[in-house]
Amino acid sequence: MTAPVRVLVCDDQALIRTGFATIIDAQPDLEVVGECGDGRAAVELAGRLHPDVVVMDVRMPILDGIGATRLLAGAGVAHPVKVLVVTTFNLDEYVYEALRAGASGFLLKDAPPAQLLHGIRTVATGAALLAPEVTRQLVGRYAARIRPAGDGANDIPLTPRELEVLRLIADGLSNSEIAATLVISQETVKTYVSRILTKLDLRDRVQAVVYAYRSGLVT
Repeated sequence: MTAPVRVLVCDDQALIRTGFATIIDAQPDLEVVGECGDGRAAVELAGRLHPDVVVMDVRMPILDGIGATRLLAGAGVAHPVKVLVVTTFNLDEYVYEALRAGASGFLLKDAPPAQLLHGIRTVATGAALLAPEVTRQLVGRYAARIRPAGDGANDIPLTPRELEVLRLIADGLSNSEIAATLVISQETVKTYVSRILTKLDLRDRVQAVVYAYRSGLVT
C-alpha cells in the first residue's frame, strides 16, 4: 500500500487552518502531519516533520508565506519542499513573488475542497499546478508592471518551436492540449518542455509561466 502524502498546513486563521486539515485528513491518500500559524513555524516544522507538501498562506505574522516559501523551496535549498500557496484573489504581487520564491502552484481560498485536494495531489507528484484563468490575471497583470524596458523576448535562447510551446504553456495549456494545437505527439511536447526548462534553468511549468510574462513573451 502506498504511503499517504504528508501535508503541513500553514495559515494564520485558525478556522481556515482547521477546515483545510479536516478536509485533507478525510482522504485515505493524504495525511496532515502538522499545523501552524506563521511562516517561521512552517519552516521549523517542515525541518522536523519532513512533509511532502506544505499548504501555505501568504499574509502571516513573524514570517510571511513568501519568505517561508523561499526558505523551503527557493534557489539553493538543499532539500526543497513542495509548496502549494493558497491565497485570496486580490493579492496579485504576493502570488507572483511566491511563485518566484519557489512555490509549485497556487489556489484561491474560495476554491472548492475538491480543487484543494487535487492541488495537493498534483504538487506532490512533482507537477506544477496552474489555474489558467488565474494565472493570466494574477501573474500576467503583475509581471507586466515590473517587466524590464526593451524587448526581452529577443534574448530568449530558445528555438522558434520552443518559443511557441512556451507561449502555450503560459496560456495554461496541458501537454495534450499543446500536442493537439501543434499537431505533434505528447512525447514530443514533453521533450520540448524539458528542453525549455533546462535551457532557461527553470524548475517547473509554474516558473516557465512567470518567465514568459516577465520576459514580455506573453502579455
